[in-house]
Amino acid sequence: MKQKFLKFLLDYRIVFAVYLIVTALSAYSKQSRGGGGYNNYLIFKNVFFNTSQEKNIFLQYPDLFTDSNHYGVFFSTLIAPFAMMPDWMGAVLWNVANAIVFLFAIYKFPFSNKKKALFAWLCLQEFITAALYFQFNIALTGLLMLSAVYIYERKETKSAIAILIGTFVKIYGVVGLSAFFFIKNKTKFIISLVVIGILFFLFPMLISSPEFGVQSYMDWYVSLSEKNQANQVLGNRQDYSLMGVVRRVVGNADISNLVFMIPGFVLFMLPYLRCKQFKFLPFQMMILASTLLFLVLFSSGSESPTYIIAIAGVMIWFLMQKKLSKIDIGLLVFVMIFTCFAFSDLFPKFIKEDYFIKYSTKAIPCIVIWFRVMYELLTKDFEKDYKLD
Repeated sequence: MKQKFLKFLLDYRIVFAVYLIVTALSAYSKQSRGGGGYNNYLIFKNVFFNTSQEKNIFLQYPDLFTDSNHYGVFFSTLIAPFAMMPDWMGAVLWNVANAIVFLFAIYKFPFSNKKKALFAWLCLQEFITAALYFQFNIALTGLLMLSAVYIYERKETKSAIAILIGTFVKIYGVVGLSAFFFIKNKTKFIISLVVIGILFFLFPMLISSPEFGVQSYMDWYVSLSEKNQANQVLGNRQDYSLMGVVRRVVGNADISNLVFMIPGFVLFMLPYLRCKQFKFLPFQMMILASTLLFLVLFSSGSESPTYIIAIAGVMIWFLMQKKLSKIDIGLLVFVMIFTCFAFSDLFPKFIKEDYFIKYSTKAIPCIVIWFRVMYELLTKDFEKDYKLD
């Protein structure tokens, strides 16, 4: 009986179905509460309407929603079909579409079906956190994973498309280029990147005008610069990053990101010196794990719903271990409790507010895992020490 139940749980089709049901129900529940419950979706859908009316998409419109948009103008073309639906339908289908991208990426992973199911189960809590906020981070995680998988499959154009969608929406997608050195046909990839990049640049102008499109890209730069400055504040719900942890522990919000990012980037790049490891898929997958973690841990814009990206990196690392040690299992438990369930009812409100938020502790387990990943990338033999099935 137990074996049948376990087999049922480790059927990736079952967990994928659970994802879609949870996604649809959570979106409908939030939308049915009114504007406050699905404010992010209201921001997103109005990126399309504001673009079509040639109104600055980065300004605040308090009569429509609170806060402001920080996605690129290209996003207007992605959200368009959902924005034109009734809110209850658009919000649900938007979340479902994000989930499908994420699940398709898991399906494409070179893992066994059981590992795909386990990967999805272990990411579920963080996925729900992002889904409740209608976050594009879910799709972005899937796109980054797909960009790496497509490079291994020698589908350079599809990889370029995945990278560019993420980049034109949230700039973070550019880290998909971390797999560039593994590309066999670099010429095809670069040409695809340039041609499709030009098309994506022009797409928003089809529903507005060339002048508005160009101005929107300039406004985007200003918006992101201002947001980066605003994030570096002690005690807010942003900056759940390596920098944020240090800034909040020492009580100094003025410490520059560059103090962390320059040495962090140097460390991130060191594994690329191991050219003989490039041909091994486990090495490429571990680089992907490092990339997903680095993206979140070295961004002052990281907030709780962003951690679906980092958690995906953690699970890639964990599921590739050929033989799990007690330390490996302990690290996973550390991540699940203090990152995935950091803001759940598992902890009293005063602990969440006085410690977890105040000191950005959600980032700490993932910081530990990233350094562990870097150690393995720099020392392990990826032909012998890891397995994907």
